[in-house]
Amino acid sequence: MPYLFRPIAIFSLVILSACTTYRDIPSNSPAEVVYAKMGKPTHECTIDTNTTRLIWSQQPRGQYVYSANLSRQTGTIDRVESVLNLAHFRQLDKGIWSAQDVQCTFGPPAEIGRTGLGEKNEVVWTYRYKEANYWNNVMYIYLGKDGQQVTHYHSGPDPDYERVFWLFY
Repeated sequence: MPYLFRPIAIFSLVILSACTTYRDIPSNSPAEVVYAKMGKPTHECTIDTNTTRLIWSQQPRGQYVYSANLSRQTGTIDRVESVLNLAHFRQLDKGIWSAQDVQCTFGPPAEIGRTGLGEKNEVVWTYRYKEANYWNNVMYIYLGKDGQQVTHYHSGPDPDYERVFWLFY
């Protein structure tokens, strides 16, 4: 019987060691270390002459987006953080946000659509996210008629996770 425990213990350690998350990456890590743990970013944008924003997005079907700022001078990343949460979405209340600003902060949206009639017709970007790591939500960010500047935003339940009750379902 003891001969069974050793392989199980070794297997368990191997499996658990492969479970690394963005929280395991220390601040000011070299970019190579972050790439080894997170993979290649899905989106990059230039913040200023010395800084590039790196984004690892699981959109359109996933619910998480991680970002970090890469210093071109030192080759280090400040910290990796999850950005699809209310604290980050509330930043949209401050100042004027262009479509490029939104994409550089939250990554590419899961869906781009239009809503409204006549004068109220607007471009809407949709981001799927986990509210409080529990509820399946979407954030709707409205970018005006021309799709260039944020006018407002709101969240709601993700329709993909809503149960449809029809007859005896």
